[in-house]
Amino acid sequence: MVSARAEPVAGRDESGLTAPTFRSILFTGLPGFVREGFLPLGAFYVGLKVSGLGAGIAAATVASVFIYLYERRAGRDALLVRVSIGFVAVQSVVGLVSHSTTVYLAQPVLVNAAWGVAFLVSAWMRRPLAGVLACAWYPFPDWVRQTDRFKRVYGVESVVWGIYFLVRSGLRLAALLEGSVENFLVVVVATGPPMMFLLVAWSIRYAVRNMSEDDAAHGATT
Repeated sequence: MVSARAEPVAGRDESGLTAPTFRSILFTGLPGFVREGFLPLGAFYVGLKVSGLGAGIAAATVASVFIYLYERRAGRDALLVRVSIGFVAVQSVVGLVSHSTTVYLAQPVLVNAAWGVAFLVSAWMRRPLAGVLACAWYPFPDWVRQTDRFKRVYGVESVVWGIYFLVRSGLRLAALLEGSVENFLVVVVATGPPMMFLLVAWSIRYAVRNMSEDDAAHGATT
């Protein structure tokens, strides 16, 4: 008999939640993921081309604030935006003071590298950052977050995401230092939306499949 702590997510309905599925999680989280990840950079590029660096920084800042207000109004905590909103302010000040597009664009590249390290360290500490971010897409109960199963699944995902962020940061920094803003944006697009979509899809499938396998194993022992 498996202990009560190993109860499957689908079989425990303390909060009235339905069992997570690939489709439900993807369509719940993906729109916000796209807004938060790509709208500010797109706004910066448009502003930069229309009226220079100052306009680009202002456009990116306005876009970030708009996303935050939109998510809050929709009743979501906008975790990624709340984490990044302070950085946007710092990035904007540094970019304006230095009056350098390279300096402005280099800051998020370095921050992405820091995220990569944070993902890897969190997996090593068995407090996976991927699990924290996953809770913004599906409200896992506290008891689930404390299980070995949850830490194991999202620990693996944290390692994969950590490696991705470090590799992506290296490629983007090299492109920024050696090429034009346009070439940099090509690298950003190539290493951004398509790769991140694939990783998001893999992360959801991996989590749902492994949770379900544990559920099946539990059912076979009861």
